[in-house]
Amino acid sequence: MVVRWSRVMVLSAIVLAGCADWTPPPLAADTNGPYVLDSGDRLRILVFGQEALSNSYAVDAGGKITMPLIGAVGARGISTEALSQAIAVRLRQGYVREPHVAVEVETYRPFFVLGEITTPGQFSFVPGMRVENAVAIAGGFTPRAYRYQVEVHRLINGQVMRATVPLDYPVRPGDTILVSERWL
Repeated sequence: MVVRWSRVMVLSAIVLAGCADWTPPPLAADTNGPYVLDSGDRLRILVFGQEALSNSYAVDAGGKITMPLIGAVGARGISTEALSQAIAVRLRQGYVREPHVAVEVETYRPFFVLGEITTPGQFSFVPGMRVENAVAIAGGFTPRAYRYQVEVHRLINGQVMRATVPLDYPVRPGDTILVSERWL
C-alpha cells in the first residue's frame, strides 16, 4: 500500500511540475553588451578619404546595408564595430588600399507600447530609456492599467523572449512593451 501511495505521489509531482509556468531567461543579459544592429536602424558610415562612400545607410528588412562598390553587407546581429571591420575587409579587396571605416547609429529602430496605454503604438527610441519613460512617451497608463510591472518582448538570438519586469527596467530598440489590465 505504501509503495502504491508513493508512486501516486511521484506521478502527481511530475504531472504538476509540467503545469508550472515557465520563466524565460532574464533579458538583462542582453542589455549589458554592445548594441546589436537590426532592420530599421539608420547608420552613418564614414570612410575616411572617400567622400563618395561616406553617407547614411538604412539596415533593410533583410538585415543588410548596400554601399557603392561593395554591394550588400550583412548588419543584422552584429555591433557597429564589427560592421566597420566587415566593410573595411570588403573595401580592401581591390577598392581602397587602407580603408578606415567608422559606423555610428544615426537613428535607432523604434520600440512598441501596447495594452492599457493612452496612445499605443510605435515610438522613437532614445538611449538610456526605461520602461517608465516609454510608458510616459505613449501617453501614460489608462485608469484600468496594472501600474507596477509590464511584460517586455525582446528578440534575442532569433527568438522572442518574454519577461515580466519592473518599471525601472531598461528598454532596447525593437522591444515590445505590453501593459496589462488590472483585475481590481
